[in-house]
Amino acid sequence: MDDLSKCTVLVVDDSEPNIDILVDALGNDYEVSVAKDGESALRIVEFKSPDLILLDIMMPNMDGYEVCRRLKNNSKTLHIPIIFLTAMDQLQNKTRGFELGAIDYITKPFEILEVKERVKTHLSLMLAKRELSNQNIILEEKVRDRTRELTLTQNATIISLATLAEFRDPETGGHIKRTQNYVKALAQHLKNNDKFKSFLDDNTIDLLYKSAPLHDIGKVGVPDHILLKPGKLTDKEFEEMKKHTLYGRDAILSAEKTMGSNSTFLHFAKEIAYGHQEKWDGSGYPQGAKGEEIPISARLMAVADVYDALISKRVYKPPFPHSKAVEIIKEGRGNHFDPDMVDAFTELEDDFREIALEFSDSLEERENLTRS
Repeated sequence: MDDLSKCTVLVVDDSEPNIDILVDALGNDYEVSVAKDGESALRIVEFKSPDLILLDIMMPNMDGYEVCRRLKNNSKTLHIPIIFLTAMDQLQNKTRGFELGAIDYITKPFEILEVKERVKTHLSLMLAKRELSNQNIILEEKVRDRTRELTLTQNATIISLATLAEFRDPETGGHIKRTQNYVKALAQHLKNNDKFKSFLDDNTIDLLYKSAPLHDIGKVGVPDHILLKPGKLTDKEFEEMKKHTLYGRDAILSAEKTMGSNSTFLHFAKEIAYGHQEKWDGSGYPQGAKGEEIPISARLMAVADVYDALISKRVYKPPFPHSKAVEIIKEGRGNHFDPDMVDAFTELEDDFREIALEFSDSLEERENLTRS
């Protein structure tokens, strides 16, 4: 609605002469309906909400204050503007009316021009507010659509880049899905831990889940003869393999600089790619970071990545049974892994097994996961 002539006004008054005056004053400009008591007014409003109500205060059975109170306590009618109709000797009750939610008063006996101008002013304000609200709704929907589009683009980019890295190592096709779900399970379990609850809110956990697939993106820079070697790597080859953490960090850093510092998910992706091979005791790489120097995101990924490597088939080894993988993770508590992460993993080991089964790559892996 954008036309005053289409507005509806409800007149509520128990006096026939007052009703006649108001209908004559407003009937040519608006659609006017009438109620002679509070109960009738509430029934009319329930059937069809008017755009404005002229409400007499002194009526039998239910006065105007009670009608106003009920309308303002109803979510469907609380936004209808109400102008009280009051005799001169009732002006001392203005404060009560405003407290109940009325927007104005018109005194009796009526001055016709005043009535018409007051009604016109408040209907114009109502229409302006309604139009602003509609524009806000349209804008909010556009923002939601744009956000959904950006989120889908972001997710598609992450998966595309992560899959690119996985194509270099075709035996680990489910590695992306498994590790991101391990990370999410660990993070959700730890979010109530005093050490982590200020960091692991729902939004951060979602970003960690989304960025986790990029942890091995740096493998695209490792030569095939090293990445796919079926036997033990030489010291020189292992030094080259270590560089995947640097390649991953640099690739994501480049994207982060392009997108700006507000790209939180790339920040986490960079932390994970660079730090997931660090160890709690400082014996990892590439920096030899120790303890809480290692970002929480990378500590989560360290547990997830090692567990998955253990239970997965690789060119250089068969898959380990779940129980063996759990044993190795527990042995790494306090040296390879953050003790709190291992404690959480221990409580979640059945969940890890279920995730691994859901996204397993081969029958051999599934059979090993079900072994005791």
